[in-house]
Amino acid sequence: MASDGFQPLDEKLLVEYLKSTPSLSAKLGNDFDKLEVKEVGDGNLNFVYIVIGPSGSLVIKQALPYIRLIGESWPMTKERAYFESSVLQEHGRLCPDHVPEVYHFDRTMCVIGMRYIEPPHVILRKGLIAGIEYPLLADHISEYMARTLFYTSLLYLTTTDHKSAVAKFCGNVELCRLTEQVVFSDPYKVSEYNRWTTPYLDADAEAVREDNILKLEVAELKSKFCERAQALLHGDLHTSSVMVTPDSTQVIDPEFGFYGPMGFDIGAFIGNLILAYFSQDGHADKGGDRNLYKKWIMKTILDTWNLFHTKFIALWDKHKDGSGEAYLPAIYNNPELQSMVKQKYMENLFHDTLGFGAAKMIRRIVGVAHVEDFESIKEASKRAECERKALNFAKTLLKERKNFHSITEVVSAIEDLNK
Repeated sequence: MASDGFQPLDEKLLVEYLKSTPSLSAKLGNDFDKLEVKEVGDGNLNFVYIVIGPSGSLVIKQALPYIRLIGESWPMTKERAYFESSVLQEHGRLCPDHVPEVYHFDRTMCVIGMRYIEPPHVILRKGLIAGIEYPLLADHISEYMARTLFYTSLLYLTTTDHKSAVAKFCGNVELCRLTEQVVFSDPYKVSEYNRWTTPYLDADAEAVREDNILKLEVAELKSKFCERAQALLHGDLHTSSVMVTPDSTQVIDPEFGFYGPMGFDIGAFIGNLILAYFSQDGHADKGGDRNLYKKWIMKTILDTWNLFHTKFIALWDKHKDGSGEAYLPAIYNNPELQSMVKQKYMENLFHDTLGFGAAKMIRRIVGVAHVEDFESIKEASKRAECERKALNFAKTLLKERKNFHSITEVVSAIEDLNK
């Protein structure tokens, strides 16, 4: 055990921990005789244990003092568990239907105990690879994003409450710096952690590093990411941070949570759907294709933004005379001006979404952490072909995002590239 009281849990120590923690043992009915414990942390950072007993179940997540993907050579603060627990609880309060309940948090041990999202839930990314349609996904994820982003912004909060929340989450600086590095810096320079499908994408990776216009645009996005405390973000809202069934959507893993630009969350999700789209040709069965499924992904991208837009504006209208201090009713007090404000706000948010989504796509192809959508395509030349299309589109989107005025135009551009 470290001097600060921290101790990494293994399966045996975990059982003792559960027995000694009333809030967790109660969820298991205090029944430990036939407990099943399975470590499932296939992510980049943490240990994750599923615990199932005769009388209940839960998940235990423990943060380590380093990045699990890399090892002890890349230290990482354990305090991220505190911020993850804080975001889960705040987002869970705002959108309980789509965020798992937190049962317990231990700051010393960096342990979160939460609801086990039971089968048949699967990680969305795996469902997309398998070609499964989720008819309620866009509705659910747009609800989650609209509520969590609106209610933590100055459209709803007073500046006093907003700044207090911003100050709290400024402590998650190490995870923010990690994002700055892997999303906005490393792909655009030579970095020991970068990798790509070599030799097929060698020239493509070099082209990213030598594209001055791309670098100018990504600098603008990095500035917004670092400087704009717009709302409480999930901070890593890709398709492996969402668990789904055809009628349920649960958002997990917000350890990167902080106050930042709203478009970073929306862009992360939409960008990962675009990656899934470009990967589909690599998953097509022999003699078959995934054209119908690709159409479903495009519809989901359309619906996600359009439903988000509708729901976000509805919340704004509902609370337009509330305590939010972004647009004081005494100033913005006529319908024409209110309409102009909303149009400008949502247009800027749309362009942020496209830019951040594109940046997230690029880092997944020529940066440190790749996505299973492409990695599971065994034939390297085929994988590279899919990745190149995605990378080329992402570069176009990043540089020309302000020329797109609707999500329909974005979807059309994707489909044109993939003909």
